Amino acid sequence: MSERPKYQSQIEERIAGYHYGAAFSASDFLDIAEANSVSQALFRIEKNGEIRRVLNGIYDKPAYSELIQEYSVPRIDKIAEALARRFNWNIAPAGETALNTLHISTQVPNVWEYVSDGPYRNYMVGSTLLKFKHIMPREISGYSPITVMIIQGIRAIGKGKLTQEQRDRFSSVLTAENRETLLIETRIASGWIYKEIKNICEATSA
Repeated sequence: MSERPKYQSQIEERIAGYHYGAAFSASDFLDIAEANSVSQALFRIEKNGEIRRVLNGIYDKPAYSELIQEYSVPRIDKIAEALARRFNWNIAPAGETALNTLHISTQVPNVWEYVSDGPYRNYMVGSTLLKFKHIMPREISGYSPITVMIIQGIRAIGKGKLTQEQRDRFSSVLTAENRETLLIETRIASGWIYKEIKNICEATSA
């Protein structure tokens, strides 16, 4: 019987430390072994039923419910983050996904949409569409994640359509540091976007 490779145990130990719902790819383990060895290790772990392949090259660690005797559904946000790490993209929730993430809307999006400095890409995760929309790198890489998400959330609602209740909800997720960062980073944003962000930040400080 061949000796068990050391990297196999190291990868298994790292995965054991992940929370249920975590998603990952071979690129997350390249500090342990080279890509082909990592891919083989993940394949063996999947065969043992400890992880699940949700997309080509993307795995997750699902929780199992003894009550309903089913595995948990994949977490789309974690899969999006794993894809971003794999391809070295900067991403942020957009559209209804941004509004749901920020708790502006309680409606679970039918399509999970993200903006990215990578290419346009669509993925089907089970019956759920995960969509990446390309934007100019300067619109995402130069901003903090909260700034990009707030801008995308405002755009999803539309110019002149934000209610005071929505502004208050936006403001409720911001810390004082977030507010300061937003005001600095969005000075060169569209005029109406910056105006709404000022309104939101004023509501935060009220």
